[in-house]
Amino acid sequence: MTNESGIAVSASAVVEQRLTSTAEEKAKILKARAKALAREPPQHEESAQYLEIVECLLAYESYAIESAFVREVYPLRELTSLPGTPAFVLGIVNVRGQILSVVDLKKFFDLPAKGLTDLNKIVILSNGHMEFGLLVDAVIGVQRIAVAEIQPPLPTLSGIHADYLKGVTAQRLVILDVARILTDPKIIVREDIQA
Repeated sequence: MTNESGIAVSASAVVEQRLTSTAEEKAKILKARAKALAREPPQHEESAQYLEIVECLLAYESYAIESAFVREVYPLRELTSLPGTPAFVLGIVNVRGQILSVVDLKKFFDLPAKGLTDLNKIVILSNGHMEFGLLVDAVIGVQRIAVAEIQPPLPTLSGIHADYLKGVTAQRLVILDVARILTDPKIIVREDIQA
């Protein structure tokens, strides 16, 4: 290697020259680093622009449940029916010692019944105050959808009331308003017992 005047310079000399920078250059570099580190981290607007959902099948159509309300997905096993409850209350299940009601939205929304199979799952919904299982025909997976992509629900959707929907995507994915479902007095079954 040669320098500007054509004198041969060893590689180690070049490395040494670059490593020994002046105190002024070091201070300049440290000040730039401190300034970059002192900046407030950028807000993650991206998370506000997307909705993470669990995609499920209900009566041959795709539905989305916000993952923020999903505690877990559990296979349908050992369902115990409860006499005297509305038709949409399928029964109760024992999930690791916790007894949970199972709601069949197909009956609640008057959707076509498909029958129970080994593939049925229970999506356990929770908002901190209320918890119950939601019967679904199958769980397809988890995905993120852009909030801007969500359109208002169509009134022609097969029997589902617009009150329980957040919207629909261009791919015909119906997004359920789980917050509304979890707090709806029509779903909460209360029986006053007279002594």
